[in-house]
Amino acid sequence: MLSGKGGTGKTMLAVNLAALEESGLYLDCDVEEPDGHLFFRPERPSVTPVEVPVPVVDTALCDGCQECVGFCRYHALAWTGKKVLVFPEICHSCGGCALVCPRKAIREEFRTVGQVEEGLSGNTRVISGILSPGEASGTPVIQALLARVAGKRDLIMDGPPGTGCMVAETLRAADYCLLVAEPTRYGAHNLEMVHQLVRAWNRPCGVVLNKVDSGDNPSLAYARSAGLAVLGAIPFDLELARLGAAGEIAVHRNETFRQTLLTIRGNMEKGVNS
Repeated sequence: MLSGKGGTGKTMLAVNLAALEESGLYLDCDVEEPDGHLFFRPERPSVTPVEVPVPVVDTALCDGCQECVGFCRYHALAWTGKKVLVFPEICHSCGGCALVCPRKAIREEFRTVGQVEEGLSGNTRVISGILSPGEASGTPVIQALLARVAGKRDLIMDGPPGTGCMVAETLRAADYCLLVAEPTRYGAHNLEMVHQLVRAWNRPCGVVLNKVDSGDNPSLAYARSAGLAVLGAIPFDLELARLGAAGEIAVHRNETFRQTLLTIRGNMEKGVNS
């Protein structure tokens, strides 16, 4: 489940599609602002920290050759004139600096960048990634989430909004991408961006148009011009908005919405199997 921007209704759709399953699996990869658990409220979730290795320089062994500084493409190490300074927040944990150090002056230590929470909500297994405040990248947390469900099928992944690195990391495990867009010019622009990313990864996809009213729909116009399958449309509905604001799973409370999502799910399954 992807969207070019936040607020399109991506999480609302992901949560409700997972809730339709007799034994669902919901994976919240929107690690900067995970909120699927607010709807599911899993019982007694287990918590597992996500740790990444970062370099530590032994100043007694370091001779200032700066091989490590020159190697790091992310500028996580810098030479101050007296010692190597490490910026762990932007380190990508590749381990290359330790490999190129001729004095073996670099070792790695682990630091926590987030956590994975897992619990049950009725028959739905809910797994959420949570990035620690202040961290620059949620990619390691997404990788930990995907490792947790490696080899699993029939799961709903709620991806991050936008088109950045975390979205690309989520796409690695996707068999089919359901894009969610609002019927505005801004929504159409962001739909085009995320659609281009999904095509670059050669993933089959379709779009659901959310908050649709009787006015113009630039997102629909884009989908038609780009040959993007429209799997369904959800009208602008105050009752759905109230249910969402209350943290309710709408398919359990609104039969019309439930039937709409069943149709969308059927269309999505046709796209996966085509």
